[in-house]
Amino acid sequence: MDNDSLIAPLLAAADKRFGTDGSHHVQDIEHILKTLRTHLGMDVAFIAEFLDGKRVIRHVDSKHSAGRLASGDSHPLEDSYCHYIANGELDGILADTSLHPLTRNMPVTQALDIANYIGVPVHLPDGSLFGTFCCFDHKTGRNLGPRDQALLGAFAEFAGRLIGQSMEREAGDREIRERILNVIRHQRLRTVFQPILHMEERRVVGFEALTRFDTEPCRPPNLWFDEADRVGLGLELQKLAVQTALRTAAPLPKTSYLSLNVSPEQILDGKLADDLRGWPTDRVLLEITEHARISDYPALRQALAPLREQGMDIAVDDAGAGYASFQHVLELEAEIIKLDISLIRDIHRDRARQALAAALIRFGEVIGARVIAEGVESREELATLRRLGVAKVQGYFVGKPMPIEDALRFTAVD
Repeated sequence: MDNDSLIAPLLAAADKRFGTDGSHHVQDIEHILKTLRTHLGMDVAFIAEFLDGKRVIRHVDSKHSAGRLASGDSHPLEDSYCHYIANGELDGILADTSLHPLTRNMPVTQALDIANYIGVPVHLPDGSLFGTFCCFDHKTGRNLGPRDQALLGAFAEFAGRLIGQSMEREAGDREIRERILNVIRHQRLRTVFQPILHMEERRVVGFEALTRFDTEPCRPPNLWFDEADRVGLGLELQKLAVQTALRTAAPLPKTSYLSLNVSPEQILDGKLADDLRGWPTDRVLLEITEHARISDYPALRQALAPLREQGMDIAVDDAGAGYASFQHVLELEAEIIKLDISLIRDIHRDRARQALAAALIRFGEVIGARVIAEGVESREELATLRRLGVAKVQGYFVGKPMPIEDALRFTAVD
């Protein structure tokens, strides 16, 4: 196989994933190392970083599982071939390290049993030196030439792009993490409440607790939660949101229930019951979004069982927005189905939306689940939902999300 036919499919496959998460970058680099090591017939291939006067092994692929070089190993930079290859004092191809006056006496030659060696520098997209991309063999006789060095150089350039992007992502994640930690430490969020109206009874029966963030950047709450998930702080931020909602909602009258948005992770964590202590469970509705990925329904049902035994209801939120609605409702045995705003928008003008809403309403009737329509923003939408048999609604037409002081006054309105 010539070098061009080897490099093209690897670069194309990796380029398709360029811009995705860092795990793909690691997989691409490991694939590159293995492919090149095999193609060149070498025993070991590795990428090293030059850091604080040391050569640190970042990625390695070895023909033998118990190799002498491992990811994370570090050595003084001046004791490595990499240092001299990068600064031009050592040629990139060494057919026999025992014949070169520099390498034959270096301790690393014997320590790693290096007989045949090829290496090139790795530069980041900004041109700065990251380290080296190298291969070596435990025996001499491997016939390596300029085309092999050019091939290694091409992959080193691409690896530099991947590493550079990963470093940028890591730097961005550190910034995001500090931003989320600042919100958590200083509790820079608050709760607003959107009323849920029972149309036949003409009264507010509950409020959905919604989180708002009082810090820069100004943006929708879901983006804050998405970023928190990205940097491993999603559960901590969700807990703070629930705790803030429960504390703020304390003055709500006993005739109203509180609807809380929770994730499967938060339920499985097992600490939700502690946060809810002191709240009558029959006045709490837990909303689990239709978009949530649930990998273990039995475990989630088991975690919910103690709360349900005390009278708490479960709602599947955003129903009708995707394929998982029916599965979530069935698997979780939900008491409430909340129709998504995307289904309600202009439902009075759209027979397809009316048909889907009617199907979900009928589905709810069959399994004994009640239906709430959210995102109602016009009198016409409200009238259509009433005609379809929806009893409870929420949305801007009913009432916008509001501070607790306004919510208390809102409950007195007919």
